Amino acid sequence: MARPGYTLPVFAVAAAKAALIHLQNTTYVSDITVDLLDTQAEISIQQVAVLEANTALAITVSDPGDNLDLTRNTPIWVLVKLLPRQAQALVLEAGEGLGKTVTGEAAIYSFARRLFEANLLSLIPQDKTVIVRIIFPEGRLLAQRTSNEAFGILEGLALLGTSGISKPLSAAEHLEEFRGNLQDKVKDNPDLVFCIGSNGFSVAQRLSIPEKAIIQTGNWIGALLVEAGLYQANSVLLLGYQGKLIKLAGGIFNTSSHLADAKLEIIAAAVVEVGGDIEAVKAVLGAKTADAAHKILIERGLADNVFGYLAQKIKQKAESYVKKYADTSLKVGVILFDRKGEIITNYAAII
Repeated sequence: MARPGYTLPVFAVAAAKAALIHLQNTTYVSDITVDLLDTQAEISIQQVAVLEANTALAITVSDPGDNLDLTRNTPIWVLVKLLPRQAQALVLEAGEGLGKTVTGEAAIYSFARRLFEANLLSLIPQDKTVIVRIIFPEGRLLAQRTSNEAFGILEGLALLGTSGISKPLSAAEHLEEFRGNLQDKVKDNPDLVFCIGSNGFSVAQRLSIPEKAIIQTGNWIGALLVEAGLYQANSVLLLGYQGKLIKLAGGIFNTSSHLADAKLEIIAAAVVEVGGDIEAVKAVLGAKTADAAHKILIERGLADNVFGYLAQKIKQKAESYVKKYADTSLKVGVILFDRKGEIITNYAAII
């Protein structure tokens, strides 16, 4: 059975609580009970120490359970400072590796703030204010592997989510959840929008696409395209990050990197198709990421032609896939965007 874990805010709160207890009582607590608002969690603390008379540091390590989560084993440091009472009893700050919004505020969202308040306020003396600085030493590097910038989260990871528990679902459970959502929505919305990942959903919101038409797909794009055909959808707009969605142009309809990852080869083949030279092909194949390949093609003046060609190829492959497995016609449009959520190709005129 898949093992559940906890989300990042839980570990940050646990470290803050450990540091605050240690600062006031010089008590080393190796395990901290965190109030998750509807249940409790026991979180192990790796280290805790008083740095100055009014400052303590606690360290823990994240554990999301059996989810595929890039923050697994991420160290979390929390500095707690106890000061004379100010306007607020509890102040949360972004240290190194914790992201900030475009307005400069710490990327600590409502659920995380509620957890901090529920666990710390009762421990703060009436005449004191606690400053909590959350630090992710690896956060800036890890954020480069996410789409945080597309959501306006800069320079690190965010403390977000709606639950403290990170509960893994099996692949079959995820697919059934997505299929059920599609079956419900297609009854009233024959023109669907497939959002490839949470970044796709963010871009869809920015484009004012109604949520009633949006279907989250995960990596099961092929299975859900066929499902849309079987349930007599009129059209599907595929909206996703180019490094994920272009796999369809190569006939890869489950986009999990664990199964197949030929994105650079697919882009390189498209360079040949639009008349690019061998140096451009070599440059793409030598790129570390799909976004890096896109930037190379922008510099060479080939990006619009290459990704326009890929969008058309995705459309053709997707429509043929539905025809083959559902024996029905389904119109498909394509919008590709980069890691920052900027649209690079819009082949959605048919929707």
